[in-house]
Amino acid sequence: MNPKPIPVILDTDIGTDIDDTWALAMLLGSPELDLKLVLTEHGDTRYRARLAAKLLERAGHADIPIGIGVQTEMNVGAFQAPWVAAYDLDQYPGPVYADGVQAMIDLVLSAEETVTVIAIGVVTNLAEALRREPRIASRCRFVGMHGSIFMGYDGSAVPSLEANVRNDPASLRDVFAAPWLEKVITPLDTCGRIVLEGELYQQVRRHASPMIQALMENYRIWAAEMAQYATFEPETRSSTLFDTVAIYLAHCRERLSIEEIPLQVTDEGLTVVDPAGDLVQAAIGWTDLPGFYQHLVSRLCSVL
Repeated sequence: MNPKPIPVILDTDIGTDIDDTWALAMLLGSPELDLKLVLTEHGDTRYRARLAAKLLERAGHADIPIGIGVQTEMNVGAFQAPWVAAYDLDQYPGPVYADGVQAMIDLVLSAEETVTVIAIGVVTNLAEALRREPRIASRCRFVGMHGSIFMGYDGSAVPSLEANVRNDPASLRDVFAAPWLEKVITPLDTCGRIVLEGELYQQVRRHASPMIQALMENYRIWAAEMAQYATFEPETRSSTLFDTVAIYLAHCRERLSIEEIPLQVTDEGLTVVDPAGDLVQAAIGWTDLPGFYQHLVSRLCSVL
């Protein structure tokens, strides 16, 4: 008998980097996880809610609630905006909460089971939720895509200012300090290496499900919008799929080397090893990266 799916909240800055869209597709195709709320994070959180809503509708999951997170003034790219240019959030059939942080708090406090929060963006919402209701930490597991401990972007031996930390280090400091039932992250050390290509990529690109077709539509739009910064090849390979590793970690530890490390979040946004820091379980290496790719493709090709 299969175990009961894990109830999860996805805290996401979907709509800037395309990897959040891949992560949502992977989550929806993962029978191990039960998505209870999508909470949008950072910048124009209503734009992000519109994008999440249209994707969930396309995938046949329009019953999943969406929470609009804390709006911030930082000007971050809305690179998938053309795909939702004509989409009205009021048409979404499921619940949409204007105060997404409160929706998260209410969900956690009323849940009969432990909720897993999967954070794949800046954690402004989570810090605000902890400020309003500190009790939520003792009822949740925290799984995040954050930081750069021993490796940086593109496999650099020098740690990087990872974007999810750099854009609000104070909030991540508060989140790391909270007494979650479990704290585990995938830093760039592991998630910065995830690119689908070759036949595995083509299996996904050719898949006929509405969600995968929506994903590919968004990837092509995103790649065109990003062409001023870098070249991406939607017909042959993915961009770096950082956030998919956090989805995986929400239900599985296999194929990864995980160590409990004391981490300090600096004001500039580094996650540095410090004996005085907060203990965080960090996935710092792969023991079976090909196996993860097989898992990723199987979940993506299972989504409706």
